[in-house]
Amino acid sequence: MPVTPKTLKAAAFAAIAATTGIAAVATTPVAAHHHNKKAAPNIVETAQSTGVHNTLVAAVTAAGLGETLSSPGPFTVFAPTDTAFAKLPDGTVATLIKPENKGTLTNILTYHAVAGKVTAGDLVALIKKHGGSATIDTISGGKLTARLSGDTVVITDGAGRATAVTTTDVMTSNGVIHVTDGVFLPA
Repeated sequence: MPVTPKTLKAAAFAAIAATTGIAAVATTPVAAHHHNKKAAPNIVETAQSTGVHNTLVAAVTAAGLGETLSSPGPFTVFAPTDTAFAKLPDGTVATLIKPENKGTLTNILTYHAVAGKVTAGDLVALIKKHGGSATIDTISGGKLTARLSGDTVVITDGAGRATAVTTTDVMTSNGVIHVTDGVFLPA
């Protein structure tokens, strides 16, 4: 199958979602009296529906992390848009989704995820509590640094690259998504 921007986008999200332990199954009502309520989509389903996280979805798929995605969480995912992935050097995504690079891809994707549900309010409070800068431990074992720039949360990755959180608190059945305008890369 040829690698196209559409397949790269699909592979990228799939890898991030999968590495973060995001559930890939829909939830079902617990009791019969809830049968008229539609279950909220999970992180992967939400990302698939945005139209701007196709690369992320594709990466999660390429990483083969579907089993991890069956977990109910909760998780917090910093989800780069397709435009964010496009900012990477030419060929980066195509290289990462190759089977021989699965470990590297998994590490990058889990670097975008945090255990637990961390809302924007929680993050801002943490930043303020720690004097303007908060360290975030990711599922990959790496660290991110969060700061405020005006009203915008800016995340700095291990290599010192700053990425803005452009949309916060996209609630899902198994956590929360914060949309970013860049891809985090470990040092």
